[in-house]
Amino acid sequence: MLGLKLPTDPRWVNIVEKDIDEILTDHAYCEQKAASTAISLIVNFPEYPELVQEMIALSREEMGHFKMVHDLILQRGSNLGRYRKDEYVIELMKFFPKGGDRQTQLVHRLLYAALIEARSCERFRLLSEELKDRELAEFYRKLMVSEANHYTMFLKFARSYGNREEVDHKWQDLLEYEAGIMKQLGKNVSIHG
Repeated sequence: MLGLKLPTDPRWVNIVEKDIDEILTDHAYCEQKAASTAISLIVNFPEYPELVQEMIALSREEMGHFKMVHDLILQRGSNLGRYRKDEYVIELMKFFPKGGDRQTQLVHRLLYAALIEARSCERFRLLSEELKDRELAEFYRKLMVSEANHYTMFLKFARSYGNREEVDHKWQDLLEYEAGIMKQLGKNVSIHG
């Protein structure tokens, strides 16, 4: 369903289990950045009312997820760690050329968001199936469903605001590029990298 060209090696969960606090901190900041992305789309593309409405709802949902992860961190007797750069997203954002008309910029941002959500969904599925901590596994199972909905929403908007054939071609090219990123970064204790 997700179309990812390089699935995550299930052994990634073994790396994660050695530093659960680290993955939870990274996850919390991923949720915060997802909320920020939704707000940024509202600010930069207010002329798309359907998009604005969905992004309002998404920003609320993502901050709700941030709170859930933060609460989980506190329940586990830890604190939210410091913010760190997401090397995966930094590399991903290099794919499309900068500039172009507003509609092209919007389509590119929507495709980036769709792919980030798809990778999150895939990682959450792995965590839900492979983590030995069953409470944490169930937590990730619930979030996996949301991420799948976000992925399909962003892709649907990209296809509706751009030429469908061109958007689908860009999507496939982006998926191939992302697979290369995952070959390099796919073994880190982070949601994406």
